[in-house]
Amino acid sequence: MNMIKTAMLIAFMTALFMGLGLLVGGRAGMMIAFVIAAGMNLFAYWNADKMVLKMHHAKEVDARTAPEFYRIVQGLAGNAGLPMPKVYVIQNPQPNAFATGRNPENAAVAATTGLLERLSPEEVAAVMAHELAHVQNRDTLIMTITATLAGAISMLGNFAFFFGGNRDNNNPLGFVGVIAAIIVAPLAAMLVQMAISRTREYSADRRGAEICGNPDWLASALGKIASSAGRIVNEDAERNPATAHMFIINPLSGQRMDNLFSTHPDTGNRIAALRQMAVDMGGGGASGFVAGTSATPVAHDDQASGPWNRSRKTPSGGARKGPWG
Repeated sequence: MNMIKTAMLIAFMTALFMGLGLLVGGRAGMMIAFVIAAGMNLFAYWNADKMVLKMHHAKEVDARTAPEFYRIVQGLAGNAGLPMPKVYVIQNPQPNAFATGRNPENAAVAATTGLLERLSPEEVAAVMAHELAHVQNRDTLIMTITATLAGAISMLGNFAFFFGGNRDNNNPLGFVGVIAAIIVAPLAAMLVQMAISRTREYSADRRGAEICGNPDWLASALGKIASSAGRIVNEDAERNPATAHMFIINPLSGQRMDNLFSTHPDTGNRIAALRQMAVDMGGGGASGFVAGTSATPVAHDDQASGPWNRSRKTPSGGARKGPWG
């Protein structure tokens, strides 16, 4: 089903790109846009994940360079029954994370240094479980291709601003078409991004809580990330806003309202759903799964084993250093 949805999304974004080409350059512009879109779709399928990681200056790490972080992801991937993804760290003070890749066999997860320093290991595990849920649900291909095409549509809209007024471009709508190219097409692409992110975040929250075994960990992490994202500027995200929907929390600004113009669902609504999930699981999330084990439940106390056994109490909000490499 997800493959059908992906194909439909690619077809829609391609049609949008072609329509923008028609408005900018007439039929010739539409054909050129079609060729470009076809090439971009093919390129994005194989390389969009690498492009997104490069946009955010992500550096790949392993068990030697970031032992605790890598071990957490490794254990969670085992709990989820997923192949081990590539693991990246982004030098950025804003706590955030995203996943990318065309399928679970070619997936990558990335976390900022702000996330690793400001959140407890339990909360880091919950965030990465959320990202692995996106991988397992095969959301990453849709989200990554959408980011690539949305960025291209925005660029073509800017192109229309400078060159769309040429009388010889066979634009069927004249100046109105140029205005539509500048405003309407990028707005439509943005709305698609919003719809994609918003419909997938709740599902990834639930599955991520199941993977890590404790919904309260993810609820706590979301609260901290949302609070920090509103205060700490993510410069790479500001330069590449088309990738904003890929992050666990909108990196551009803190959105308080669950409305049409939010790239993510309201954080308070997500936290409430997770808190209710913890109650439904029994005990309010008093235990969780330790990374590196075969989904073995452990008590929530200071004697628990695993890579986060130094921080089992209710985490504080302050920044800290950890053995992340």
